Amino acid sequence: MSEPVCLVIGAGAGIGGHVGKRFAKEGYHAVLCRRSDGAGLERLVQDIESEGGRATGYLLDASEPDTLEDRVVAIEAEIGPIEVVLFNLGAQIGNRSLAETSDKQFELGWRLATFGLFRVARAVCPAMEERGRGTILVTSATAAMRGNAGQHSHAAAMGGRRMLCQTLNAEFASKGIHVAHVLIDGAVDAPDTLGKLLGPERFEQLRAARGREKDGLMLPREMAETYLHIAKQHRSAWTHEIDLRAYSDTAWWNHG
Repeated sequence: MSEPVCLVIGAGAGIGGHVGKRFAKEGYHAVLCRRSDGAGLERLVQDIESEGGRATGYLLDASEPDTLEDRVVAIEAEIGPIEVVLFNLGAQIGNRSLAETSDKQFELGWRLATFGLFRVARAVCPAMEERGRGTILVTSATAAMRGNAGQHSHAAAMGGRRMLCQTLNAEFASKGIHVAHVLIDGAVDAPDTLGKLLGPERFEQLRAARGREKDGLMLPREMAETYLHIAKQHRSAWTHEIDLRAYSDTAWWNHG
């Protein structure tokens, strides 16, 4: 018997993993895909199953040809219809001057953040259109709205991601496919993304200064509630773009 699927591309211990867990509680089969760390992926699957949900994990390198497309075909054939996609791949390489940004680094940001979303949408939209429904949730970043010094690759990639969401909506909203661009305007308490970028010591210092009981870091389990809410919206009142930030942060448009 087939099950409705929530496909998470970029299922780490932060936003992706928590969204997968939350949708599994709603009765979706969470299909979790990440590039590396098979042990971490297995822990996510076990966590979901221990709470009575259904989950499957795959290691997948989204930069390789056909990997995303082949996985979509296999899921539809072997597990069930992909009702929801979370595209949660990051493209952050840290602050680098123009001279320090290589061709490969610049292109990789685009390849993951923009081209990857294009490939996923091209793979899932035909079946969603045929069924007359479907949701594509796209995690984005402040860089989609404002390009800062040292963010050449990231800002170009995320700006392209935002525009791609708009073109997808222009083509597919009237066909029942809901595309939402979710702009993350702040630091997320995620050890395998921000934690890796900062390093363990600086990440723990940030947690001590702003996180935990202070709620100054964005909590993935709480963010997952917003993703679920968007996916359950009635089509007469769809959200197409939303920004999330901790209460103590200044919004991107108020920064000097």
